[in-house]
Amino acid sequence: MRTKYFLTVCFSLLMMSSWCQSTKVDSLISVLQRTQNDIDKAKLLNTIADTYKSSNPKLMLQYANEALTLSKKINFATAEGNALLNLGNVNIISGDYAKALNFFAEAQHLFETISEREKLENKQGLAKALGSIGIVFSEQSNYGKALQYYLKSVKIYEEIKDEEKCAKLYNNIGVVYQSQSSYFKALNYFIKAQKIQEKRKDTNLGITYTNVGNSYLHQNELAQAHYYYTKAKKEFDQNQNPRALGEWFNNIGLYYKANHEISKAIESWNEAIKTFTSIDDKFGIADSYLYLSQLYLDQNNLEDAKQNAEKSMQFARELKVWEQIVLSEKILSDVFSKQNNPSQALHHFKLYSQAKDSLTNEKNIRKSVEEELTFDFEKREAIQQKEIEKKELLLQEQSKQSKMQLIFAALFGLLLFGIGFLIYNRIQLKKNLTLQKELAEYEQKALHLQMNPHFVFNCLGSISSFIVQNGTDSAIKYLSKFSKLMRLTLEYSKESLIPIDKEIESLQNYLELEQLRFNNKFSFSIHKSNSIEDDMALPPLLLQPFIENAIIHGVIPKKEMGTIAIRFEIEKENLVCTVEDNGIGFEQSKLAKENTVLAHKSMALDITKKRLEMIEATTKQKTNFSIEEIKNNSEVQGTRVILNLPIQYIK
Repeated sequence: MRTKYFLTVCFSLLMMSSWCQSTKVDSLISVLQRTQNDIDKAKLLNTIADTYKSSNPKLMLQYANEALTLSKKINFATAEGNALLNLGNVNIISGDYAKALNFFAEAQHLFETISEREKLENKQGLAKALGSIGIVFSEQSNYGKALQYYLKSVKIYEEIKDEEKCAKLYNNIGVVYQSQSSYFKALNYFIKAQKIQEKRKDTNLGITYTNVGNSYLHQNELAQAHYYYTKAKKEFDQNQNPRALGEWFNNIGLYYKANHEISKAIESWNEAIKTFTSIDDKFGIADSYLYLSQLYLDQNNLEDAKQNAEKSMQFARELKVWEQIVLSEKILSDVFSKQNNPSQALHHFKLYSQAKDSLTNEKNIRKSVEEELTFDFEKREAIQQKEIEKKELLLQEQSKQSKMQLIFAALFGLLLFGIGFLIYNRIQLKKNLTLQKELAEYEQKALHLQMNPHFVFNCLGSISSFIVQNGTDSAIKYLSKFSKLMRLTLEYSKESLIPIDKEIESLQNYLELEQLRFNNKFSFSIHKSNSIEDDMALPPLLLQPFIENAIIHGVIPKKEMGTIAIRFEIEKENLVCTVEDNGIGFEQSKLAKENTVLAHKSMALDITKKRLEMIEATTKQKTNFSIEEIKNNSEVQGTRVILNLPIQYIK
């Protein structure tokens, strides 16, 4: 529950003691007062601002603004970029992520455009700006964007061989993958960070060991999880960090629970409460009480479950953390229900429902703000990118003209006219090609948006029938999964391409939804070839119509248990997507639909065909799909759909 805490610790600088920090600041201010050179003054102002980061945000803001004003006055771009980074950090501390993002984006743009950008300190500034943008997006739960900027940042740090920063970013990338339940990828990056930190004897090594242990725990590799939790505890014993230690106790408690060592789990969570209490971390205390109450409820120890849930509730309401309030009220409702106290059970269930509504409203508001923030940032980023391209193009053209003037001075007038004419034609041709490509992309996006209403219509129809057939409780569970799927669909609707892992996540949610709807009438599997790279992509919701047909018209009409298999593979420079089912077969399904009185015309396959045509127009490569029956000795055993797509990557 405390993922973001580990992220922040792993990327920020270690806090020094207040005495040491005060001594350092006083020394820097003394040097500043004696300095006459404006370049040195600008550097010192930025250093002082950064020193105040962990102790006095107001003074950090003051010195960062002074550094920005002076560096602009003397046209010192590097100091200006560092001042923008400091101002961004001030706004992260104050919680104003929109302003922070603007300052970091300005710093990124500045470091990308200054003439000395290959200089080491400017590369470091650009890497820091990109990493800071990643932190803002991660804090806003926009993990896709966060990962994009973390990877850009770590690439620069790897290039300049800054191992300390690489380790911190590897940890951040691991946390992002862990937040997306990609535990294998997360583990890979945590281990990268671990190797560097072990070599450098980094004081944050205990946190990294804990993250590695968590990854193994999520993969149910309990022996490995315990090994790393033990190593983490030794590090915390050597390098005191109460908040991280409290999280360690919570995580080792989850390990003991998974290993059925109930008494040790209880002991660990009680130790977590003591540790969090020592630093007045009420959020951590509430988490620990929640773990205890859920365990006692599972053990049918109702009185202890009630007491711990009430304690968690007390802290959660004080902090107004709706997630904890929802969980606590649900446990209390279950406790009173098991104690045959229906009035109290109903009372707490109503409070649970109210808290859940409040949580949903809060999430909707937060999501709206996050989307607006992302939109503004992307708009600003696009404008800045255009400016960079214009400047680079202008420099190239100026260089070209200068060379031509030196070589052909005698024929200056005539050749200049010819060169100008050729350049104009090239620019016009480039514009036409660009417009054609953009037109194809916009047409593809329009077709994708056509797909979404069709998809939503089918899902809402499913929900309606499910409510009638299965009752309110199951319908609530179904609606919860549907809302998660809709959130993913809305996120993808802005993109013409998404990573294959994201498409798999969406398909998994959809298939789980349909499993729930049809009472587990079928099972499914999704396989991705190891040869498929992380940034390989395809248009969103491209496979969904075929999977829907496989369910509705293939396996559901069949009396026996159905299976659906989805595969993503690479064959001869093509991405091959396969959907197989063991249903009644394509021809029998087609005949059944023709004989159905309530049959309606499906737009999904027509739209998919048009989307494939748009992919061909954009990539200049062939696409195709085929539908065939799977037969064994002329006996129909299902249907197979195969799509051949050109390999595309996230830009």
